[in-house]
Amino acid sequence: MADKIKLLVAVLLVIAGVVGFYVFTDAPTVVRVLLVVGGVALGGLVAGTSAPGKQFFGFAIDARDEAKKVVWPTRKETMQMTGVVMAFVVVMALFLWAVDSILTWLVKLAMGQGG
Repeated sequence: MADKIKLLVAVLLVIAGVVGFYVFTDAPTVVRVLLVVGGVALGGLVAGTSAPGKQFFGFAIDARDEAKKVVWPTRKETMQMTGVVMAFVVVMALFLWAVDSILTWLVKLAMGQGG
């Protein structure tokens, strides 16, 4: 029950920040944006103290750690794969154009319009 209340407070803080953005229309834009950022930050802090929030932040940290383990392709590998994809797209486009042309010709022939 306490987690639900924490999440409700977090949502209300975010809503308060957004409402503050629209209520204080005469304030400088920086102040209005800081209201939204503050509401989101405070909402995140409150949500982070709940069990689902702790699970989410743990998941986010694990995801970041896994992303660091990824071996990214080199520029040469990226350019080669891009070339392969482009060539495949061109070949498939030509194939589909040929199939479409043949089917169009067959349909016209079947309907008595072909020559």
